[in-house]
Amino acid sequence: MGFVAAIGVLLPFPFYYWLWTSPQTWADMCGKGRDPSKEMAKVSHFLKLLQFLSLYSVSTLSFPPPLYFYPLFAFGQFLNFRVYQLLGESGTYYGVRFGQNIPWVTEFPFGFIRDPQYVGSIVSLLACLSWVPFQYIFLWILGYLFMMHVESKEEPATRAKPLS
Repeated sequence: MGFVAAIGVLLPFPFYYWLWTSPQTWADMCGKGRDPSKEMAKVSHFLKLLQFLSLYSVSTLSFPPPLYFYPLFAFGQFLNFRVYQLLGESGTYYGVRFGQNIPWVTEFPFGFIRDPQYVGSIVSLLACLSWVPFQYIFLWILGYLFMMHVESKEEPATRAKPLS
């Protein structure tokens, strides 16, 4: 089960990489009248479900969790919620790469934490270390670090052209 779980944990990252580096292909696949960010969100939610099922398959849940779980998980989820609240679906799911105009945000956590959504996800994963073997958490975090690196090199010339 370990190899399958590892594949499941890493599954979303090739998809994210492809969309970041080839946004026009995705926008064209979505077609006119369909929002590429919304379609990305649908696929991403399915891939996230597969990730969670992969982690669950190798987890040993015990209650109550250690005390460090609560503040780490709460802070991580707060960051994720706040990013989504400020950027919306289009801002969170590569809207700028699909030719959408996403306003620049400077409110907390932006400007205080670099890549706050990824940091929030990493902190939430670390909270689960008492339940999930380290190697799976580590793989997932490596995926986030990889995407942080990829997304730090945004080239405006490679953005998709808006479909009208």
